[in-house]
Amino acid sequence: MLNQLILIGRVTHDPEPLILEDGKKLLKFNLAVQRPFKNYHGEYDTDFINITAWEGLANIIQSYIKKGVMVAVKGRVQTYKYEVLENKSINMLEVIAERVTYLAASKKQLEKELEDTE
Repeated sequence: MLNQLILIGRVTHDPEPLILEDGKKLLKFNLAVQRPFKNYHGEYDTDFINITAWEGLANIIQSYIKKGVMVAVKGRVQTYKYEVLENKSINMLEVIAERVTYLAASKKQLEKELEDTE
């Protein structure tokens, strides 16, 4: 069996680190991934996918990945149940990142880097 995916997109907000009760660190961020085909209106739709990274990878992402950068995420899909009412739950999907590769800065970041070098 195989549970692996690769996503390429832009980070929608600065990643948010969390420290759990047992001391483990996790980091969550959203990735805007454009679909490879046009919709009925002739436009490309975008999916916003929740990504979770743990421990060492979470530290690296927190240090180097910011809102607007384009990254490739290699990971796996994981499901969990979320209780919404007493007798009702929803099955949720999340992507657990196993590797994140920095591809390109946002236009705003590139402009700032150019200003800093002048």
